[in-house]
Amino acid sequence: MKTRILIAALVLTAAIPALLMGGVSGVVAADGKPGQVLSGPAVSSGPHPITLDRPAEATNREIVDDVKRVRNYADQPPLIPHAVRDYQIDLNINKCLTCHDRRNVEGSQAPMVSVTHFQDRDGQTLGTVSPRRYFCTQCHVPQTDAKPIVGNRFRDFDAVLGAAPAKEGAK
Repeated sequence: MKTRILIAALVLTAAIPALLMGGVSGVVAADGKPGQVLSGPAVSSGPHPITLDRPAEATNREIVDDVKRVRNYADQPPLIPHAVRDYQIDLNINKCLTCHDRRNVEGSQAPMVSVTHFQDRDGQTLGTVSPRRYFCTQCHVPQTDAKPIVGNRFRDFDAVLGAAPAKEGAK
């Protein structure tokens, strides 16, 4: 019984606009004129924000000088000092490991992947890179000339202790 009353109320609610318009059939325009069929949305003449061509925001330039930078905080993943734009990193291949895998570093002169990347979640050492450390760009990002979004007054351990400043060229 309650279902029938609910359905009747919904039908009546949907029919009220047609009853108030005097039973005129057809499409009701957005401005309330019954019987007027619209051919499309009304667009004002002249430039409209959605049709204006705007230049894309400038992207930050990658720093590809192969200079290793000082890390900004403890346990920060090292930044990537070379271009990685077209590197394939998926379930089938990891381009990073062609140089950084422990078996390839002698020929490539690239730094070896950290030994922590060869451990599973239980701390057991594996013969290959752990699956949870396989997708390098989850943590490691290319260096860019991007300006900081917010100010930063971070001081590293040596600065707090008053030790000698970092080498020139390091960031």
